[in-house]
Amino acid sequence: MSGIPDNQKQEISVTPKQETITGVVERLTFYSQESGYTVARLQRPRTRNLTTIVGSFANIQPGQTLQLNGFWREHPQYGPQFQVTSYKETKPSTLTGIEKYLGSGLIKGVGPVTAKRIVACFGLETLDIIENHIERLKEVNGIAKKCITMIQKAWETQKAIKEVMIFLQSHGVSTTYAVKIYKKYGDTAIGIVTNNPYQLASDIYGIGFLTADKIARNLGVAPDSEFRYRAGMTHVLSEAAEDGHCYLPIGENLS
Repeated sequence: MSGIPDNQKQEISVTPKQETITGVVERLTFYSQESGYTVARLQRPRTRNLTTIVGSFANIQPGQTLQLNGFWREHPQYGPQFQVTSYKETKPSTLTGIEKYLGSGLIKGVGPVTAKRIVACFGLETLDIIENHIERLKEVNGIAKKCITMIQKAWETQKAIKEVMIFLQSHGVSTTYAVKIYKKYGDTAIGIVTNNPYQLASDIYGIGFLTADKIARNLGVAPDSEFRYRAGMTHVLSEAAEDGHCYLPIGENLS
């Protein structure tokens, strides 16, 4: 009646509806340091029960406030879960949230007791103080210079992770791949991907030439780039090798 073929109707019906939710990470149920795969419990505003979220995260700790994009799915054993496709961290806006965020273990050198002291001293300006006026932590009783140095280093690491993730996601890299890229390259990820995105095809498991080529186009890499030619030839030869070939004639396949 609608003119849509049955196979397309089925495809439309199973396409998950994308939603955006926000909340504070209450606890981690599972986290893989190697892959970033995570199962966590999220406290959402005006929601009594905790929400289970599943996805890949470069770094995640209780107390973080996250904005998550994804879709709902029903796990046969554990019930409804929110499958995360992309995310970004936002700053907590309450004193309790800031205190929990700082004391969660996210920042090395700051535990619950130290976090409480810092927030008691600076209130809602705490995160701005750490971001822009780290030397003012000397005003907090019981915080040594060595501890301030540790806090500064940990804060800069978290900032670098956030910058890399935002950069990669803004250029069409999925959260899953973005986590893998950061795990591989760390703070040098932006420079490596910008210089030669085709390096991803050889360095990152799961990223082949086609995916790297898509990322390269999003970054504005020229179609006649030498990096693209080299990666393309490697891709074609690898495909041929999988089919049992030992070589390919240059004129017919690699020209």
